[in-house]
Amino acid sequence: MIKLHSFGEAFGLIDASPFVAKVKLFLAVHEIDYQEINDVMSLGKAPKQKFPYIEDGKTLVADSEMIIEYLSKKHLIEMDSWLTDEQGASAHLISKSLEENLYWCLVYSRWVNDDTWPIIRSHFFGSMPFPLNTLIPLLARKGTIKRIEGQGMGAHTADQVLAIAKRSFASLSTILADKPFFFGDKMSSLDIIAFAQLSSFTLATLSNPTNDAARKHQNLVAFTKRIQQSYFSELSL
Repeated sequence: MIKLHSFGEAFGLIDASPFVAKVKLFLAVHEIDYQEINDVMSLGKAPKQKFPYIEDGKTLVADSEMIIEYLSKKHLIEMDSWLTDEQGASAHLISKSLEENLYWCLVYSRWVNDDTWPIIRSHFFGSMPFPLNTLIPLLARKGTIKRIEGQGMGAHTADQVLAIAKRSFASLSTILADKPFFFGDKMSSLDIIAFAQLSSFTLATLSNPTNDAARKHQNLVAFTKRIQQSYFSELSL
C-alpha cells in the first residue's frame, strides 16, 4: 500500500499544505488506497526536505507533480486525455500560476501576517517542549520569510501581495463561472490543483484579508466545498 507522508488535517483543511491536498485528492478521485503518515518532525529526513512524499515499497517519490506522474503511470490513469490541446495547454499554464504565484500569497498570509502567524506557530510548534517551542518557530519563520523573499513575493508590501491574490481569485472566478469544473462537467487535473490551492483560502478556519478576499467569490467557495464534501465528508464545513 502507498504510504503518504503529510502534515495532516489542519484549519478545516484536508492538509495544511496545498501540495499534500493535491495528492490526497488525486488518490481519492482515483480510489487508490493509501496510508497517511503525519510526522512534522520527520520533515528534515524527507526527500527534498518537503512534504508530500510517498513510499511505494522500496520506492520513494517526492514532489506532488512527480508523485501524480508516478501514480498515473502505475495505475494507467490518463486524467486529461479528454481535453483538447488548447485546454491542456491552458490547464498547464493556469496550474503553474496557482502553484508558483498564488501559493506564495498563501505562504505570505500565513507566515508573514502577524494576525495569522500565532495560529500557525501554535498548531505546528505548540506541542514542543520548552525551549524548542520558542526557538524552532522563530527559526522556521525566519527561514520561510527568507524563501518568500528569494522567490520575489517577499519584496512586496502586504497590500501589494493582497492585490496579487485578489487578481488571481477574480480571474479564476471568471474562468470557472457557473460550471461544475473549469472545463465543464468533468474533472481535470486543473480542478485538482485549483481545489488544493483555493481551498487553502476559502475553507481554512483562518481569518485574514487574503482568505476574506477569496471567500467573496461564491463560485470558488462552492467549488471547493463541493469537492471537499464529495471526497472528504468527514471534515465539517
